[in-house]
Amino acid sequence: MDTAGVILKDGRQAGAESGQPEDNGTNHPLFASYPSSVTAKKLRKRLIREMRQAIDDYAMLSAGQRWLVCLSGGKDSYSLLSLLLDLKWRGLLPVELLACNLDQGQPGFPKHILPDFLNRLGIAHHIETQDTYSIVTDKVPKAQTYCTLCSRLRRGILYRIAREHDCQAVVLGHHSDDILETFFLNLFHGGRLATMPPKLINEDGDLTVLRPLALCTETDLTKFAGLMDFPIIPCDLCGSQDGLQRQVSKSMLTGWEQSNPGRKRVMLKALANARPSHLLDRSLFDFANLEVAGSSKEEADEPCEATSAFSDLRW
Repeated sequence: MDTAGVILKDGRQAGAESGQPEDNGTNHPLFASYPSSVTAKKLRKRLIREMRQAIDDYAMLSAGQRWLVCLSGGKDSYSLLSLLLDLKWRGLLPVELLACNLDQGQPGFPKHILPDFLNRLGIAHHIETQDTYSIVTDKVPKAQTYCTLCSRLRRGILYRIAREHDCQAVVLGHHSDDILETFFLNLFHGGRLATMPPKLINEDGDLTVLRPLALCTETDLTKFAGLMDFPIIPCDLCGSQDGLQRQVSKSMLTGWEQSNPGRKRVMLKALANARPSHLLDRSLFDFANLEVAGSSKEEADEPCEATSAFSDLRW
């Protein structure tokens, strides 16, 4: 374990009430070199706003908790950690943050990059080394994807680390595109309407899993990571495999977005606007006892709402 001293600032700064970044020279050290352009400031404000909305909408925050923030070395997890630290620096996130990286033993993995990055900025962290790479490559045929087994092993290790360090939540860097891709993977290949929820309780019931980037887009996070100039570490395990079904879903969504800008936002809004009476799941709606006399105007067949959906986006 390598835990550096926490340098997070306790006091609020100007603009803390709104939660928006202010150019007043009191930024977290992570943002020392962040561009001062209007475009860069707007991007940062938008990401902060969307993260705060996700935290509020899905009741993620419980004061006094300790969060294990999972850091893979990719753009999403770097952005997750940075935005959480930004909120905490402004006094808007009353939890303790512990960054955690799991070194899975991939050949050629640059072990020094993340510790150097975290130590330089004085961010409390834990580096865990477990050779899951050998297990995954040994158990899974080369023709199959590693994601399922790799994710299961990684999650179990992270849960253990969270317990050992008295963390009540495991925080992951999945964004809105990940959520949509998972929805379509379940729809096309799993035969169910399900995706990654912004907040859930693990199977043992002792840890909360949080996704504060649930309303942030991958496009914005990619731009943000570029402006922050994070030392990105590519994944040489699942990221090295071609033809993953997730990549197919990603390409499909990208095509839809290019043809109809705003389509992904509408689909994300739909995931928060489910109507059990208009689906086929008998466990969610009592079709057997549905009577004409009790029908309401809302339950009647409705026209397409695509136009209103595009003009009434909340996010």
